[in-house]
Amino acid sequence: MTTTIDKIALLHIENGRILCARSRGKDTYYLPGGKREPGEADRDTLIREIEEELSVRIKPETILYFGTFEAQAHGKAEGVTVTMACYTADFEGSMQPASEIEELAWLTYKDRDRVSAVNQIIFDRLREANQLA
Repeated sequence: MTTTIDKIALLHIENGRILCARSRGKDTYYLPGGKREPGEADRDTLIREIEEELSVRIKPETILYFGTFEAQAHGKAEGVTVTMACYTADFEGSMQPASEIEELAWLTYKDRDRVSAVNQIIFDRLREANQLA
């Protein structure tokens, strides 16, 4: 039986670097975002998760879909996959790690080995689009 983890993520890129987050006690970086609650729409998940993790408010009118990516889920049993719908958006406020987030980091393509498998696929796509240094 295959299990899929349904996640939503924010792609925030500045000067060829992408914002990533590391949870307490973990050594792998992820894109900010998280799991959808039952019945929750993508935009609502994105707004809720980013406020919880980064302490900023997404501007709903600026949300743009980038793509959906799938890979083996990091740290989970073989056959457990993660499907991640990615969005860009503007926000208000000053980013601060919150909730389970211990650290925020600006990563480049050279840091690809520091992120999960699904994020590596996203890094590849961003590099192909000349968005990631």
